[in-house]
Amino acid sequence: MKISARNQLKGKIVSIKTGSVNAIVHIDIGGGNVITSTISISAVKELGLEVGKDAYAIVKATSVMIGVE
Repeated sequence: MKISARNQLKGKIVSIKTGSVNAIVHIDIGGGNVITSTISISAVKELGLEVGKDAYAIVKATSVMIGVE
């Protein structure tokens, strides 16, 4: 796979919660960090996503906001 996004975080799928239209996928990227993404159910099926399978969280954004208390 080649892709232009530079923020590619490899991990393992730890849960997939399916709703009526979308699914919430949790990927453990190590160090106690879990990335969560909401994608379509059809994308879950097309990608063959399953709990325990390796996957990449790919972040492509033009800006990232930072906040403090």
